[in-house]
Amino acid sequence: RQGATAAMAEKSCTIRTRKFITNRLLDRKQFVVDVIHPGRPNVPKQELQEKLSKMYKSDPECVTLFGFRTAFGGGKSSGFGLIYDNMTALKRHEPKYRLLRNGIGEKKDVSRKQRKERKNRNKKMRGKAKTASAAKK
Repeated sequence: RQGATAAMAEKSCTIRTRKFITNRLLDRKQFVVDVIHPGRPNVPKQELQEKLSKMYKSDPECVTLFGFRTAFGGGKSSGFGLIYDNMTALKRHEPKYRLLRNGIGEKKDVSRKQRKERKNRNKKMRGKAKTASAAKK
Protein backbone atom coordinates (compact mmCIF):
# COMPACT_ATOMS: atom_id res chain seq x y z
CA ARG A 1 0.00 0.00 0.00
CA GLN A 2 2.76 2.47 0.83
CA GLY A 3 4.53 1.67 -2.43
CA ALA A 4 1.47 2.83 -4.36
CA THR A 5 1.34 6.21 -2.57
CA ALA A 6 5.08 6.76 -3.02
CA ALA A 7 4.78 6.07 -6.75
CA MET A 8 1.86 8.48 -6.95
CA ALA A 9 3.86 11.26 -5.29
CA GLU A 10 6.69 10.78 -7.78
CA LYS A 11 4.38 11.30 -10.78
CA SER A 12 5.34 14.53 -12.44
CA CYS A 13 3.23 17.44 -13.52
CA THR A 14 3.57 19.83 -16.45
CA ILE A 15 3.26 23.56 -15.81
CA ARG A 16 2.34 26.01 -18.56
CA THR A 17 1.77 29.73 -18.22
CA ARG A 18 -0.36 31.86 -20.53
CA LYS A 19 -1.64 35.45 -20.69
CA PHE A 20 1.73 36.52 -19.27
CA ILE A 21 1.92 40.22 -18.40
CA THR A 22 4.71 42.21 -16.78
CA ASN A 23 2.94 44.72 -14.55
CA ARG A 24 5.45 47.50 -13.78
CA LEU A 25 2.97 49.51 -11.69
CA LEU A 26 2.59 46.69 -9.18
CA ASP A 27 6.18 45.38 -9.54
CA ARG A 28 5.12 41.92 -10.62
CA LYS A 29 4.63 39.40 -13.41
CA GLN A 30 1.11 37.98 -13.65
CA PHE A 31 -0.19 35.01 -15.58
CA VAL A 32 -2.63 32.13 -15.77
CA VAL A 33 -1.10 28.80 -14.69
CA ASP A 34 -2.21 25.53 -16.33
CA VAL A 35 -1.07 22.39 -14.51
CA ILE A 36 -1.41 19.01 -16.20
CA HIS A 37 -1.20 16.23 -13.60
CA PRO A 38 -2.46 12.88 -14.92
CA GLY A 39 -2.94 10.18 -12.27
CA ARG A 40 -2.74 12.72 -9.48
CA PRO A 41 -5.70 14.42 -7.77
CA ASN A 42 -3.95 17.82 -7.59
CA VAL A 43 -0.56 19.43 -7.03
CA PRO A 44 0.36 21.31 -3.81
CA LYS A 45 0.87 25.07 -4.23
CA GLN A 46 4.23 24.77 -2.44
CA GLU A 47 5.51 22.47 -5.18
CA LEU A 48 4.17 24.77 -7.90
CA GLN A 49 5.79 27.80 -6.23
CA GLU A 50 9.19 26.11 -6.28
CA LYS A 51 8.87 25.05 -9.94
CA LEU A 52 7.68 28.50 -11.08
CA SER A 53 10.46 30.24 -9.15
CA LYS A 54 13.01 28.06 -10.98
CA MET A 55 11.32 28.74 -14.34
CA TYR A 56 11.35 32.52 -13.86
CA LYS A 57 14.54 32.73 -11.74
CA SER A 58 13.00 34.32 -8.66
CA ASP A 59 12.64 33.72 -4.93
CA PRO A 60 9.95 31.10 -4.07
CA GLU A 61 8.67 33.44 -1.32
CA CYS A 62 7.78 36.06 -3.96
CA VAL A 63 5.52 33.66 -5.92
CA THR A 64 1.81 33.79 -5.05
CA LEU A 65 -0.67 31.27 -6.45
CA PHE A 66 -4.43 31.30 -5.97
CA GLY A 67 -7.80 30.48 -7.52
CA PHE A 68 -7.00 26.94 -8.64
CA ARG A 69 -9.82 24.84 -10.08
CA THR A 70 -9.47 21.22 -11.15
CA ALA A 71 -11.11 20.40 -14.47
CA PHE A 72 -13.94 17.86 -14.47
CA GLY A 73 -12.45 14.38 -14.66
CA GLY A 74 -9.20 15.56 -13.06
CA GLY A 75 -5.78 15.60 -14.62
CA LYS A 76 -5.76 19.35 -15.28
CA SER A 77 -5.97 22.40 -13.03
CA SER A 78 -5.73 26.08 -13.76
CA GLY A 79 -5.31 29.10 -11.54
CA PHE A 80 -3.66 32.48 -11.30
CA GLY A 81 -0.04 33.27 -10.46
CA LEU A 82 1.89 36.38 -9.47
CA ILE A 83 5.65 36.76 -9.16
CA TYR A 84 6.67 39.92 -7.32
CA ASP A 85 10.05 41.54 -7.97
CA ASN A 86 10.89 41.58 -4.24
CA MET A 87 9.40 41.01 -0.78
CA THR A 88 8.66 44.71 -0.16
CA ALA A 89 6.52 44.86 -3.31
CA LEU A 90 4.76 41.66 -2.23
CA LYS A 91 3.95 43.07 1.22
CA ARG A 92 2.85 46.41 -0.26
CA HIS A 93 0.46 45.14 -2.94
CA GLU A 94 -0.76 41.70 -1.86
CA PRO A 95 -3.97 41.51 0.23
CA LYS A 96 -3.52 40.60 3.91
CA TYR A 97 -5.43 37.31 3.68
CA ARG A 98 -3.15 36.01 0.91
CA LEU A 99 -0.06 37.07 2.90
CA LEU A 100 -1.40 35.07 5.86
CA ARG A 101 -2.07 32.07 3.60
CA ASN A 102 1.56 32.13 2.45
CA GLY A 103 2.85 32.43 6.02
CA ILE A 104 3.94 36.06 5.72
CA GLY A 105 2.73 38.46 8.42
CA GLU A 106 0.64 37.72 11.49
CA LYS A 107 -3.07 37.63 12.19
CA LYS A 108 -4.76 40.01 14.63
CA ASP A 109 -6.12 38.00 17.55
CA VAL A 110 -9.18 40.15 18.25
CA SER A 111 -12.39 38.16 18.15
CA ARG A 112 -15.39 39.21 16.10
CA LYS A 113 -17.47 39.68 19.25
CA GLN A 114 -14.88 42.02 20.80
CA ARG A 115 -14.78 44.13 17.61
CA LYS A 116 -18.58 44.43 17.59
CA GLU A 117 -18.70 45.32 21.30
CA ARG A 118 -16.07 48.05 20.80
CA LYS A 119 -18.01 49.43 17.82
CA ASN A 120 -21.22 49.60 19.85
CA ARG A 121 -19.46 51.23 22.82
CA ASN A 122 -18.04 53.87 20.46
CA LYS A 123 -21.53 54.64 19.14
CA LYS A 124 -22.48 55.97 22.60
CA MET A 125 -19.46 58.30 22.83
CA ARG A 126 -18.85 61.70 21.28
CA GLY A 127 -15.89 63.95 20.56
CA LYS A 128 -12.58 63.44 22.36
CA ALA A 129 -13.79 60.39 24.29
CA LYS A 130 -14.53 58.60 21.02
CA THR A 131 -11.07 59.32 19.55
CA ALA A 132 -9.41 58.31 22.84
CA SER A 133 -11.19 54.93 22.88
CA ALA A 134 -10.29 54.36 19.21
CA ALA A 135 -6.62 55.07 20.02
CA LYS A 136 -6.65 52.37 22.76
CA LYS A 137 -6.94 49.59 20.18
